[in-house]
Amino acid sequence: MKLNEIMTTNVISVDQNESVKKAAELMKQHGIGAVPVCMDDQKVIGILTDRDIVLRSIAVGKDVNSLTVKDIMTLNPVTATPEIDVHEAARIMSVKQVRRLPVVSNDRLVGIVSLGDISVEPKLSDNAEQALKNISQPSSPQFAQ
Repeated sequence: MKLNEIMTTNVISVDQNESVKKAAELMKQHGIGAVPVCMDDQKVIGILTDRDIVLRSIAVGKDVNSLTVKDIMTLNPVTATPEIDVHEAARIMSVKQVRRLPVVSNDRLVGIVSLGDISVEPKLSDNAEQALKNISQPSSPQFAQ
């Protein structure tokens, strides 16, 4: 099974100059925990998660009204292509300790796959379980300074 068979294609993304507050509102409105950060041409340059918002702004006393996405996003996120096997995507998530993979083709965002997308596939639930165990280990991702 390939990523293009399970990925979400109508991806909500944000510009790096968008306010963190606006990004959080979009995430709430659409019931999502992350948004890829894209240039106008849909090139992925980062990702912003609900965890980024909490740990890199609220928990350290920064005002989400005055911060932009580029201030707290994770730079150069791990991505995948639509043609890769779902088992390989789960392995990448496990090794890189990420729960979501923006899917890119020709350097453009075409979808996103989450660990949840993988876990609901009966044949893939073991891969998702292993990835989640590895993701839950402590890590220190690169983020904007």
